[in-house]
Amino acid sequence: MILNAHSYYSLRYGVLSVEQLVKTARENHYTEIALTDINNSTGVLEFVKVCREEGIKPIAGMEFRDGDELLFVAIARNNEGFREINELLTNHNLQGTKLPVQPDFIHCYVIYPYGKAINYALKENEYIGIRPSQMKRMAYGKHQQQKYVILYALTYKDSDGYNTHKRLRAVNNNLLLSQLQPYQLAGTDEYIMSKEELLACFQSSPQIIENTKQLINDCNFEFDFKAPKNKKTYTDSEYDDRLLLEKLAFDGLEYRYGKQNRFAAERVKKELEIISNLNFCTYFLIAWDVIRYSMQKGYYHVGRGSGANSIVAYCLKLTDVCPIELDLYFERFLNPKRKTPPDFDIDYSWKERDDVLQYIFKRYGHQYTALLGAMSTFSDRSIIREMGKVYGLPKEDIDRLIKEPASILNKNEICMEILKHYDSIQEYPNVRSIHAGGILISELPITYYSALDLPPKGMPTVQFDMYTAEDISLDKLDILSQRGIGHIKEAVTIIENNRKSKIDIHDVKRFQTDEKIAKHLKENDNIGCFYIESPAMRGLLKKLKCDNYLSLVAASSIIRPGVARSGMMKQYIQRFHNPTGFKYLHPVMEEQLKETYGVMVYQEDVLKVVHHFAGLDLADGDVLRRMMSGKGRRKKQLDELTDKFFRNCIERGHSKEVSMEVWRQIESFAGYSFSKAHSASYAVESYQSLFLKVHYPLEFMVAVINNFGGFYNTRVYVNEARKAGGTIMLPCVNKSNYYTTLYGTSVYLGFVHIKTLEQDIAQNIELERNRNGEYTSLENFILRTAISLEQLRILIRMDALRFTGQNKRQLLWEAHMLCNKEKAINYASAGSMFTLQTPHWEIPALTENKLEDVYDEIELLEFPVSMNEFDLLKTTFRGDFKVKDLIHNVGKTVRVLGNYIAYKHVTTIRGERMAFGTFTDEDGTYFDTTNFPPSLKQYPFKGWGVYLIQGKVTEEFGYATIEVEKMARLSLQPDPRYN
Repeated sequence: MILNAHSYYSLRYGVLSVEQLVKTARENHYTEIALTDINNSTGVLEFVKVCREEGIKPIAGMEFRDGDELLFVAIARNNEGFREINELLTNHNLQGTKLPVQPDFIHCYVIYPYGKAINYALKENEYIGIRPSQMKRMAYGKHQQQKYVILYALTYKDSDGYNTHKRLRAVNNNLLLSQLQPYQLAGTDEYIMSKEELLACFQSSPQIIENTKQLINDCNFEFDFKAPKNKKTYTDSEYDDRLLLEKLAFDGLEYRYGKQNRFAAERVKKELEIISNLNFCTYFLIAWDVIRYSMQKGYYHVGRGSGANSIVAYCLKLTDVCPIELDLYFERFLNPKRKTPPDFDIDYSWKERDDVLQYIFKRYGHQYTALLGAMSTFSDRSIIREMGKVYGLPKEDIDRLIKEPASILNKNEICMEILKHYDSIQEYPNVRSIHAGGILISELPITYYSALDLPPKGMPTVQFDMYTAEDISLDKLDILSQRGIGHIKEAVTIIENNRKSKIDIHDVKRFQTDEKIAKHLKENDNIGCFYIESPAMRGLLKKLKCDNYLSLVAASSIIRPGVARSGMMKQYIQRFHNPTGFKYLHPVMEEQLKETYGVMVYQEDVLKVVHHFAGLDLADGDVLRRMMSGKGRRKKQLDELTDKFFRNCIERGHSKEVSMEVWRQIESFAGYSFSKAHSASYAVESYQSLFLKVHYPLEFMVAVINNFGGFYNTRVYVNEARKAGGTIMLPCVNKSNYYTTLYGTSVYLGFVHIKTLEQDIAQNIELERNRNGEYTSLENFILRTAISLEQLRILIRMDALRFTGQNKRQLLWEAHMLCNKEKAINYASAGSMFTLQTPHWEIPALTENKLEDVYDEIELLEFPVSMNEFDLLKTTFRGDFKVKDLIHNVGKTVRVLGNYIAYKHVTTIRGERMAFGTFTDEDGTYFDTTNFPPSLKQYPFKGWGVYLIQGKVTEEFGYATIEVEKMARLSLQPDPRYN
């Protein structure tokens, strides 16, 4: 009898989760519910599943609104009706079509709200909906009763729910609570009432009750959650798919291993059998098709994820990771209990990913293809910010409530009210968004499962997330982008253009035996290299004395939060340095984890431990790992596996203490770890970056600069290019392009780095020069680019017109003369293409000041080029010694000068803030600091600049850092113009 239920997927309106909604209805004796969230079908399939578990008949529907105006409620009679509803909203979202006043449904019922002006005859499938509160004032004749049904809306459970609803509506409309109008709120009668109470409201109109029952009885929404929904075949038949995949796999086997590798061939056969039995042939072929397309286009890709555990994936060139070499655990790849295929995470350059996505949409059809959605939720700071706004708190009060919750100034009625209601919307859905890279390809039109949005990405996106996709057996393929791939691809192109040398960047085996790369890796010269340039990773590699591929694979997973949080990262490093000086927790750990000194480093280690220590089969082990990592939402199943783990431990005679410690390590580790294949994929990309940095450092650093990626900002990579022998040149209108350009060893910064230069102007300078040759004078430049005086002044201050031979002050004087509006009109109509008949004027002698020029660079580029930061200091003091000597002064208190690079805040277990800082000395050598809460509070980071740092030198496994006691940013020589 509930035909108008709202879950919290009615964003910033509903307050009940799908599970709460269904359980509340069952507790109040309802046996049928229609979920009709506002302008979305996000929760319908989840709702169907929960209803089945609770013994309630699910009905699919949607409430269509134009802003706050309720147009109608659509109720699906069957699956075709659900598709009709989704198609109507999809057309509205994608095409911008107006929602109809009277929809043209065939397989749906339409219910209009009582009181709505209807100037047309109702169709057979159309009704007027009566709220319980409207019965007393309803006027109708007997002939009209045939068209009335009960439209009972359920939005909240009780008064607390209504208060939460009001706050969400205020957030949605960006209003104070006091400014909300009645039409912006749910009715005061949309709380839960029992079925008996509801029917009592309509006892005087049995016809309305009967109409409602007939409508409900006619609605049957069937859904098979287990049957695969993704595209069934790549060719025309499953048989042909199987044959094609087999041929491609064995062709690739010969390419990867030669003709005589029987062990590899047997593994290929074994995998192909399981892939075929689990009906994943099409999935593999579609992934292969995407790779084939991108390779034909010359795009570089990295395949990672658990799919890299597969030798078939390796043979299809989906990945460059050999699973035999790394002894990758097969059950992490596929097992009979796994309902979803292994993840194929395929990374492309951010410049090429969209083209790959467009290919997939065109190849497999827009009707069957969509991006996977995601859901942003209210959490942490966002709750306080949004609540603060609806209560009218000023920004500074909101900031204080977030940053200093214990402040006495927060002890007031409004702040206490905000904190009181904090939990009421914690983790509530807030905004539908897009999954990082998931794309769905279905056998049936995608609107059988969801309506589609058109987010800023510009490609149709389903309204549900990865969890629902997994629940309904609709598998995603991850097409991702990362800047590291852009670095590699562009560097290879620059090398070919600059040195006429063609690089085979996929020759990873050669890179792994390159002594120069090993030396760079060991010396920590990794800035700009994918995944290994961060301060934490540089520190870890130094502690591990890492100089080889397998050690880097391990480090790529050890750095993850799970290993660090469990305390096992420190244990791993200690055991690495003293492999005989520790005792294994249990013989199983020694037997199964000897390679990693008894420490769980990879996701596969969870499978090994739960299987060999606790007796769970490998398939259950993978399910347990997925549950712990948040990739499964069935708490009941997790609880069952947890109980089974401990029962088996008891049966095997393990002590409670050892069992609990093993479980603690699993629990803290599983959620944040990498699969070994994933770590290996990252290590491969790191090696490719290292190869380029070692052998072609300038080309590589220019590529890093141009892709705006990495852990650090552009200033750091520009300095790295300088250290590599490059001469850093300011932008020049006759040499620079939009992006940074390399001529021999001269690095010309791109116009894109000039902060206030308009993009159209920046791109047009390069385009016009390529069309008609270099600029010959200031006048010639103005005419050909039609640049404004304001933008021209920026380029002159940047010294980008130095080719003229005039200094900046002379150019500024002349620019003002030439950009006079009346003269510009005369010049444009003079008939000469590239010359101006300009009046003669005398420019007075104007001097240059190097310090002023440097401050122009800092303002426009945000870093100096013609003078380093240390030379800008007032003081000539440069510290007690060079940073390279820190390791020889362990335990001493020292003073050093450091050019600030980056810092990372962390919160201690006591809730205090501390930080880890990164600096360089005058020689460009990197060093790190630890700023504990007392010193950080007294001596905070203050942004860009050179700091005088006093602290104690500490060392761990050969890696020296400074524990900061005092720290101050040093004063610079002032800008003469403002002195």
